[in-house]
Amino acid sequence: MLDVALMIEGQNGLDWPRWKKIVQAAEDLGFAGLFRSDHYTNAEPPDLDSLELWISLTWLASNTRRIEFGPLVTPVSFRHPTLTARMAAAVDDLSAGRLVLGVGAGWQEREHSNYGWELLDPPSRFQRFEEGLEIIHHLLKSDQPLDYTGQFFHLRDAVLLPRPQRPNGPPLLVGGNGIQRTLALAARYADEWNAVIVTAERFAALNSRLDELLQAQYRPAASIRRSLMTGCIFGREEGEVRRKIQTRTAGKSDMDGLRQRGIIVGTSSEIVDQLGILQESGVERVMLQWLDLDDFEGLEGLAAGVLPHFRASG
Repeated sequence: MLDVALMIEGQNGLDWPRWKKIVQAAEDLGFAGLFRSDHYTNAEPPDLDSLELWISLTWLASNTRRIEFGPLVTPVSFRHPTLTARMAAAVDDLSAGRLVLGVGAGWQEREHSNYGWELLDPPSRFQRFEEGLEIIHHLLKSDQPLDYTGQFFHLRDAVLLPRPQRPNGPPLLVGGNGIQRTLALAARYADEWNAVIVTAERFAALNSRLDELLQAQYRPAASIRRSLMTGCIFGREEGEVRRKIQTRTAGKSDMDGLRQRGIIVGTSSEIVDQLGILQESGVERVMLQWLDLDDFEGLEGLAAGVLPHFRASG
């Protein structure tokens, strides 16, 4: 069965009052989880409030009891993998085992340039990402000290202490749609693969390729969860949906155009139908990107109209 979570963009004006309200809404309304991006800022100005990711997740871990949560995704470009592993284990323990650790290579040029981080060219970026994944995977899942000599990271007798309370630590999520590198890394290291804004047809094709790669790694298909993060525009009636589309796209797209890109759009019944198609394509969890951080009436309507049709969480 499909479960339904929320995803927010933390660089779009997230502050403590908004974060606390969103966390409480996700917990109370029955969403399976709450995930958020890890960015300093957006690719284009203006710069908005951007609450630091790991501190915000620490607050969530202490102030919820049910929902899963995590970064989509925390990059190795400005977070050293040993630090990421230490923070993740601690936050997972604090939450009694509800963190999903999404890790990425980094991609946004403006934040790296503005804040002094080296993004690297794509081949080097993926090499650094693979090294980071290997280190995080080892530290979380093994109590043996790690000596590591890579192009970007060098460790000697590195061990994660205290050991994670959850066996093997929090599940490791790798997100992306790349057939050559991303899916291969997911098959090797991940407990969850997360596709990003694709249609059900494209998801099914990527999912099938992941099965092949898992078989080559001698891993069963069931060893990795399949999830999708995609955009969402919800309205209680058609007029509200059209108005939100107009505002979101500045009139440059319509309902059909957004759906053809894989974005979930419509009223409750229409969204239920679209999510049902995703479920049939192999999606086990969908993270609906909720861009309006103050639209709590919309969240309530989405939860009431959609969540009863899918797996209850808690």
